[in-house]
Amino acid sequence: MVDLDQTSTPSRKELKSIRWWPAALLIVSMIAVRFTPALVEAPTLPIFIIAYLGPLAISGIILGWWLFASRATWKEKLVGFFVVVAIAVVTVVLSDKSMRDMNLIFYIIPTGVGFFSAALILFANRTTLRLPVAIVAAMVGFCSWTLLRSDGVSGKFDPSFAWRWTQSAEERFNSLIKQEPKVGASVANAELLKADRISLKSSSWPAFRGANRDGKFFGMTLIEDWQTTPPELLWKISVGPGWGSFSTANDLLFTQEQRGDKEAVVCLSAKTGDRVWIYEYASRFEETVAGAGPRATPTIADEGLFSLGANGVLSCLDANTGTKKWVRDIQVDSNRKPPTWGFSSSPLIVNGIVVVHAGGKDDKGLLAYNAVTGEPRWSVASGDHSYSSPQLATFSDVTGILMETNTGMQFVDSETGKTIWQFDSVTPNYRTLQPLVIGDSVLIAAVLGSGTQRIKVSREGDKWTVTEEWASRDLKPDFNDFVEHKGSLYGFDGNIFGCINLADGKRRWKKGRYGNGQVLLLPDADQMLVTSEQGELVLLRADATKLVELAKFPAITGKTWNHSMMLGNRVYIRNGEVAACYKLPSALIFSPTVAKE
Repeated sequence: MVDLDQTSTPSRKELKSIRWWPAALLIVSMIAVRFTPALVEAPTLPIFIIAYLGPLAISGIILGWWLFASRATWKEKLVGFFVVVAIAVVTVVLSDKSMRDMNLIFYIIPTGVGFFSAALILFANRTTLRLPVAIVAAMVGFCSWTLLRSDGVSGKFDPSFAWRWTQSAEERFNSLIKQEPKVGASVANAELLKADRISLKSSSWPAFRGANRDGKFFGMTLIEDWQTTPPELLWKISVGPGWGSFSTANDLLFTQEQRGDKEAVVCLSAKTGDRVWIYEYASRFEETVAGAGPRATPTIADEGLFSLGANGVLSCLDANTGTKKWVRDIQVDSNRKPPTWGFSSSPLIVNGIVVVHAGGKDDKGLLAYNAVTGEPRWSVASGDHSYSSPQLATFSDVTGILMETNTGMQFVDSETGKTIWQFDSVTPNYRTLQPLVIGDSVLIAAVLGSGTQRIKVSREGDKWTVTEEWASRDLKPDFNDFVEHKGSLYGFDGNIFGCINLADGKRRWKKGRYGNGQVLLLPDADQMLVTSEQGELVLLRADATKLVELAKFPAITGKTWNHSMMLGNRVYIRNGEVAACYKLPSALIFSPTVAKE
């Protein structure tokens, strides 16, 4: 006779323990995948996708294991699954708004599911305890994120978190501006406002990265011993979030920042840092990587001061007073929303028109307006997004506008908007750098490990030919512009500073660990001034054979992605929290002018 109790015994034994080893392998895989970019100097887009979306996908597989392959009872499975989902929903509701987008995908869900499955593994044989303990672990894994806020990421996408109840830099700044005195009231500011009218001629640094947008500052040699004669702090002030740089004229600085729910163009005294005037308008753009604030740099021209906000507000102001002349909304004019990281095009003014990139459909990519009236002049198709800015260039005695987009490089007639030539180099990523013109060739770059290209431009009659001279992955910049000097290209390969041969793109050296910073070239002195991601000023020798670090100085604190600017022997540096001016020890000043051809 068959004993029914004995036949059911194996089934009961089977229920005593869940099949835990697949979950253990999945947790190990999740951790390994997440930290893959830390092992790669210049991660490519596929590596980023695997590293940041991989843990989310593995979390889904873990829940699938729990429901269909864990050998738990169906009651345990369903209760556990729906409770975890409920905890996740509650976490989203209770968490800080900065944690509800990419952080939810990249960190919160993988942590909560990881804690849940880890507890199930540890208590695999404890039938009465494993689910309650796993639910508590899931609550800890999910809900602990409600205590934090996100302060963005580093250049390598490493996250920065802070306690939710502590004030952010922006909150501290917003508290300060409520107490700031009315601008333009001081005697010093009154004298500045009485100065000669600002024009292009009066400006030594009129636009993003200088008049030629190439990051070169002529006429200066810096003393290289900063131990004996360190940089002297002239002033330091709090500023609102913003990722642009400075332009300058008549001892005035112009920059952009976020002030609560308003974007602002701000005029500062270059000598004292005092605010001379502020032009504000209702607009706020914010995303997880860089946070809030405008991305572009104001441009000085004879017709006025031009600025573009991250939401697409294009303004023309009186540079001396901050009075509005005209405003356009390029979202409306191009029929498109801001790209992922906001409109970033620093305006270009040429021959009475102002040009910005919008990336709208059809012919609404590059937009031109009358610089005096703001009326549209022309528009032309120009990729569907770019974080670069238009700039002037000349090839075969023809001067036009260069624009680098996700589709490649474009050369446009400034009078008509007609595309003169187009070099197709489509990237699945995005482009942020300024093109660098070297004679009859142009250097362009794409991000996330794609590398750098050099293209050659030639003309016979009306026929233009554009060909690739070389493509190199020995210099793989992201949003960190490069400079050229005496046959070498200096810039950031990932987040390490390096040098390649301009002739063939081959690496010469790679060593400077300054994070994702920016660089200025002092060509008369064979010197480079690097701003590190940590806010240091680093003086380098422009040496093609090796890294020669001459001096280093901690200038400001906080994530520093902005380009610095020089005026005489004063350097102006800012990030999304603070701006400062340092007097650098100088051996010789040739001239305050900017450009040399």
